Amino acid sequence: MLVIQDLYKQFGSLVAVNEFNLRVETGETVVLMGPSGCGKSTAIRTINRLIEPDRGSIMLNDSNIIAMEPDELRQARKRIGFVFQHFNLIGRLSALENVMLGLVMSGVERKNAESRAADSLCKVGLDNHLDHKPDQLSGGQQQRVGIARALAYEPELMLWDEPTASLDPILVREVLVVMEELARFRSSTMIVVTHELPFALRVADRIVLMDHGRIVEEGKPSQVFVSPISDIGKRYKELIEYQMNTSAQSLSGKP
Repeated sequence: MLVIQDLYKQFGSLVAVNEFNLRVETGETVVLMGPSGCGKSTAIRTINRLIEPDRGSIMLNDSNIIAMEPDELRQARKRIGFVFQHFNLIGRLSALENVMLGLVMSGVERKNAESRAADSLCKVGLDNHLDHKPDQLSGGQQQRVGIARALAYEPELMLWDEPTASLDPILVREVLVVMEELARFRSSTMIVVTHELPFALRVADRIVLMDHGRIVEEGKPSQVFVSPISDIGKRYKELIEYQMNTSAQSLSGKP
């Protein structure tokens, strides 16, 4: 279980996250959405202290991540998988080597690390690409290597920071398919920052909408996107209706 209370982060005069409170149950998939610049990425990066918050508490199974000393934080981060917007792969290493590198550096015996890395790559559909280097892989495949790298630690919490943002639209689907399968069949808790509405509608147990650093609405997708109470929620509803009408017109052949 993850409990975030009164989280606050300011950059100069910009308040990026303001009194952010969120409780995520074990095994729950929470999708964090909102306009660009609303504080989503900052909020998710404070959870494992990639960004240091100014104040607040982040409790992961009764341990306050904010209060941890460096050694304790390093151990906690092994329980938290993080998938970035950019792939951050090492070009001279194969997919297998990229995934197992962090395990080896954290003290896992090499043969065990190799086995776990291969298993993780298999889970994201890259079992036939273990020896491929990043420049031999598509953007979608590279991001799947990044996902496998996070899965190799067998994390209890997975954080996703707009994992399809750096991909061409044609490659987005292959990453979303992997994410959906993980959301449905893994027991780990997931928090996903994304602009992908179809993904959020299909996969999220709960939608959390942010605006100007604050949570302005949360609930099941059927609640937030059908009967929204916030301005942001109403704008998402209008967008969904527009996309549905456009699709219907395309299918009917009407202009």
